[in-house]
Amino acid sequence: MLQQLLMLFGFFSLLLALVFWVNKAVSLLDWLMGDGQSASTFLQLTLLSLPTILVNLLPIAAFAAVVYVTNRLSSESELVVVQAAGYSPYRLARPVLFFGLIVGLMVAILAHVLVPLSQRELDLRRAEIASDVTARFLTEGSFVHPVKGITFYVRNISAAGELEDVYLSNSREKSQRQSFMASRALIVKDDSGPMLLMFDGMSQTYELAAQRLSVTRFDSFSYSLSGLLGETRTRPRTLRSTDSLALLQASPALQEEIGRTPQEMFAEVTQRTNKAVQGLVICLVGFGALLIGGFSRFGLWRQILLAILLLVVVKTLDNSFGGMIDDTPSLWPLRYLASVLAVAMALVLMWKAAHPRLRRRKDDTPARQGKMS
Repeated sequence: MLQQLLMLFGFFSLLLALVFWVNKAVSLLDWLMGDGQSASTFLQLTLLSLPTILVNLLPIAAFAAVVYVTNRLSSESELVVVQAAGYSPYRLARPVLFFGLIVGLMVAILAHVLVPLSQRELDLRRAEIASDVTARFLTEGSFVHPVKGITFYVRNISAAGELEDVYLSNSREKSQRQSFMASRALIVKDDSGPMLLMFDGMSQTYELAAQRLSVTRFDSFSYSLSGLLGETRTRPRTLRSTDSLALLQASPALQEEIGRTPQEMFAEVTQRTNKAVQGLVICLVGFGALLIGGFSRFGLWRQILLAILLLVVVKTLDNSFGGMIDDTPSLWPLRYLASVLAVAMALVLMWKAAHPRLRRRKDDTPARQGKMS
């Protein structure tokens, strides 16, 4: 049973990861192509976003694997045979328990270590993309607007990186409008920031108040681009990009750098731990819900709907308590309340499956009373 659970878990994880990855990749591709980035940059960012996707979908994939395997064992009468041999529901739950522990360990490694590392690298890559002036400007044959009030056009880019037939317009100032045209140009980096070196062109400055146009021709002209694009500032660290051990051992300097209190950091660690715990408990809930159905030629669709309903209840409560903890970090013990409730649900369902005679007695009582009358 454990082998079947692991096989189906891998299948559902791959399927859900592809669905979520495609959804994430569409918006990411639109943003990267708008900034003129390459396909390799897109691939790097999508790979860095995978740990964040996996940490949320692995418990759902584990739940789907447990429900599918249990339903198949029940439809093939294997569970009935095993229960007739004297196996209790608690003993049958051992493979599911081991499977849930494996899933919980995987989620814990992702949540506490891999997701913060990938998020940190993703923030750095996004900062590099935002400050990459060349990629934002170099789009052949089309007018680009890197920021509001700036228009840039280049007809062609040679193999040596030289820009041909360049046009630059700056309408950010209220008093005047500037435009530059050059037959050739280069983008170079200086100590003060990126520079646009233009050759064989002219500049036009239009004064709005005086309605006067000034035209200047030049052989070479340098124009600073750092002031046009503004500064892109990113904090060295954020709460999501810091691993759990560093959060628990956070020094005053790290607390000031992240901008969070020790309670908020501890609440974040409990959230990550709770994701791993839920990888275990929702597996037990799904198994217990299907175990109470017994054998039926019509299938266990009612029990499957019950398992899904219980999963929705657990996740809804977890999200509600999470919102309360975000507002008041001192309420962090509530983070585990939904998981404790899920464990109680699983135990009640298994107890009910272990005592089927109680249900049969209730069903037989009206029939006996009818015979006596």
